[in-house]
Parts: sequence; structure tokens; C-alpha cells
Amino acid sequence: MKNNTNPGTPVVIITGASSGIGETAAITLANKGYRVVIAARRKDRLEEIAEQIRKTGGEVLPLQLDLSQVGQIRDLVERTRNVFGRIDVLVNNAGSAHHLWLDEQSLEEDIQTQLQVNLIGMIQLTRLVIPEMVASGSGQIIHISSIASWVGVPTYTIYNASKFGSRGFMSSLRRELRGTGVTISEIFPGAVDTEFGQDPDVSWKTTTVTPKLALLSPQSVADQILEMILRKKTRSVIPGFMWLAIWADAHFPGVVGWILSKYFYSSNGVRYSWRQRKE
Repeated sequence: MKNNTNPGTPVVIITGASSGIGETAAITLANKGYRVVIAARRKDRLEEIAEQIRKTGGEVLPLQLDLSQVGQIRDLVERTRNVFGRIDVLVNNAGSAHHLWLDEQSLEEDIQTQLQVNLIGMIQLTRLVIPEMVASGSGQIIHISSIASWVGVPTYTIYNASKFGSRGFMSSLRRELRGTGVTISEIFPGAVDTEFGQDPDVSWKTTTVTPKLALLSPQSVADQILEMILRKKTRSVIPGFMWLAIWADAHFPGVVGWILSKYFYSSNGVRYSWRQRKE
């Protein structure tokens, strides 16, 4: 059933919208007048967020989405078109991270899941919305990436692989779509204070290794998403000083590796996992 209440109002799809950055971005954009499609695995949370948006007069469509299921990815795109009649912006925000040493990660639940959600599913969803955007001569893909797209960190091997891969994908896609009117954007946040940083398999919290000065709020990332849409920006690293970490790793990888080792190895060089960290 198509919603023609505001047919000219831009429509934004946000994945990973049941909490954290995705939830905050959905509320922020809805408050600015955008029609939002919120997608994630937790249907109950999506309904709660949708009700909150509706109470303030926003238009929202909550849809359950598992990025490992191609059928659900297709359904998300089709139902968005059926209800709102258009797709103007796709915010690829969904992510999965298991902070474990590689030999502790299972082949399917850990390795395959992270790659499917962070890279493969994201690519498949992007593939499905691009043709319509190219045909209309406008549109925007915003990928919520990470500093992990640039700097390799122990226990982030698979997460890093997915983020390095997504950066390569977005870079190539930006060049493919040159001159089409479609904007390809990436946001590279540092650590964000969300439940995404709380891995249930390990006793680790973002704040144990990230100074509060550098810890981002979900709202700060949501505000950056809005700015990317309004200004058609293609790349943003937040906080801005994190460019120094990217620059340092590119030019002095040995020094950066030595610094990181202080977080992941004991004084005698023996590695320890996040499980053994104490607050």
C-alpha cells in the first residue's frame, strides 16, 4: 500500500536502526522531515522506535532485516518502494563485531557472520537501490564505516577485513557512478558509546581503551549523517583528529603497532584476550 501523504519528501533507509547510531539517526532525520525506513533484526525495538517517531508527526516504516538473508534484503527495497514510492538515501549502518583473536573465532558464527553483515549484505543492498538512483539522476549512499577501515588492530582481524573491504568497494563505486548524480559518502567514526561496543563474548568496554575526550556519542554521528545529506559530502572522519591515527599508521606502521601492542600483550610479550581484561 503506497503512502502518498508527502510524495515529494525524501525517503531514507537506515539499517542497524534498532539502537545506537541507527536509532538516533532515524529520530534525527524524521524530526527534520525525512520519511524514514528503519531496518534491523529486532522487530520489537523497531516498533518502539517507530511509535516514538509517529508521536512527533514523523513518517516511518519499520521492517525486520537480517543482512544474511538475500530475500529479506530484496523485500526491504521492494516494500520501501511500494509504500513510499522512492528511495533517496541509503544509510548502511548495520554492523557486527566479535573482538577475539583469530584462532578463537568460529568459521561460521564469528567469521562468516561479520563478513556477511558488514560487507556482503551491505554490497547486496547497495546494488539493489543504485539502479533507481542512477535512473533518476540523484540519490546518496552513506556508509557508516570506522577508523578500522584504515588501521589494523589485534582481535579486530575480521572486522578490519570487512571495513577495509567496504572502503575499497565504496571507492570503486564512487568512480563507477561519476557523472550520474549519485553521491557516495563514507563516515569514519572513532569509538562510539553504543551497545555495539559491548561484545557479549568478552569482558570489554569501549571506554576501557578510549579516552572520554575521543569517545563519540550516537547523536554526533547522526548529526554528521544529516550534514552529509545536506551538503552532499563524500568523506568525513570524526572526531577530526583521528586523521592523525590514519596518517601515522600509513607512514609509521611500526610505531603504531608498538603502541597498540601495549593494549594487547603482557609485559613479557605473551598475548592476552579481551576476556582477561579487568575494569
